[in-house]
Amino acid sequence: GAFQKKGHSARVLSPEEAEKLAKDQVLVSEFKQLKLEKEAQKNWDLFYKRNSTNFFKDRHWTTREFQELKACREFADQKLTILEAGCGVGNCLFPLLEEDVNIFAYACDFSPRAVEYVKKNALYSAERCKVFQCDLTKDDLLDNIPADSVDVVTLIFVLSAIHPDKMNLALKNIYKVLKPGKCVLFRDYGLYDHAMLRFKSGSKLGENFYVRQDGTRSYFFTEEFLSQLFKAEGYEQVVNEYVQRETVNRKEDLRVPRVFLQGKFQKP
Repeated sequence: GAFQKKGHSARVLSPEEAEKLAKDQVLVSEFKQLKLEKEAQKNWDLFYKRNSTNFFKDRHWTTREFQELKACREFADQKLTILEAGCGVGNCLFPLLEEDVNIFAYACDFSPRAVEYVKKNALYSAERCKVFQCDLTKDDLLDNIPADSVDVVTLIFVLSAIHPDKMNLALKNIYKVLKPGKCVLFRDYGLYDHAMLRFKSGSKLGENFYVRQDGTRSYFFTEEFLSQLFKAEGYEQVVNEYVQRETVNRKEDLRVPRVFLQGKFQKP
């Protein structure tokens, strides 16, 4: 079971959790930080090599959570062009293409291996999607997508894997391909999510920024940080809120607090 609430107040930590985070102030050395940045693509590629297509569940919740995909149509059967920035192995892409026959999707990922998995999927069709490898912080999306041509961009659990100093570059890149008046739909890890509290000491890279054992990194967003990030690149904020869920494992009597940030940002 799980309950969910949305709002603008961050999750309140228990005294034990607050103490754990207060103690954990030692940052990973600058040398190791530079190495992680340099090897970011390799580490994600190895992640997909180890987990192939089995790690993430297919995200059938996308259309439920993002009514926008239906709402942004002017008439029922209108063809939409979407970009899934950071598509992984297609867990979000393929359920979407199955549910909505009037979508053409561009999809890109940092990991060449993930892109290959998408192309090998039985549901992949060049008539309905174009997938390509791309580092959103430095490869120009205009090489693969015409300017001002995309109706909806999904940015789901992607920005958190990018160094905070470079997140603006990804948003600048996406801005170029989005049609004026259209939106980026965002969902990612929020401050004090369960995953953030589980990091062992020695994993901290910076404020709200951590490295996992496999070398992949994760940032945990505050509403204010996300808002400033998008607005600085010219987007208008439509929605930006915390989604707090408590997942209950009845067998082990565990309550796991999940915190995500969900947003919608428009190109004027």
